[in-house]
Amino acid sequence: MTQSLLMVGAFIAVLACLPFALKWLKLRMQANAGRGAEQSKFVSAVAVGPHQSVVTIEAGPEGARVWLTLGVTQQSISCLHVAPVVVGSTQESNASLVESLALRAQ
Repeated sequence: MTQSLLMVGAFIAVLACLPFALKWLKLRMQANAGRGAEQSKFVSAVAVGPHQSVVTIEAGPEGARVWLTLGVTQQSISCLHVAPVVVGSTQESNASLVESLALRAQ
């Protein structure tokens, strides 16, 4: 009788700890996944037609980030230009660069 109560108590304790263990495991997995993958950042988009646009994103590892200017249609995405990110530049000057590249691509 005592042994079966002990087994039931241990089983209930394991079930009570299970949500905490799963939350810890989920946080640990997310932290490990974020180390290798660098985030891409949307910079701007300019519509050049009813179903075409020129989109600029910032991608790459920290310290070697680049801007990708992409031509986007319904059927495909093509890389139009690759430029290194200028450190210390303002968002406004970068946006004007993107607009001038978009006008040049038309």
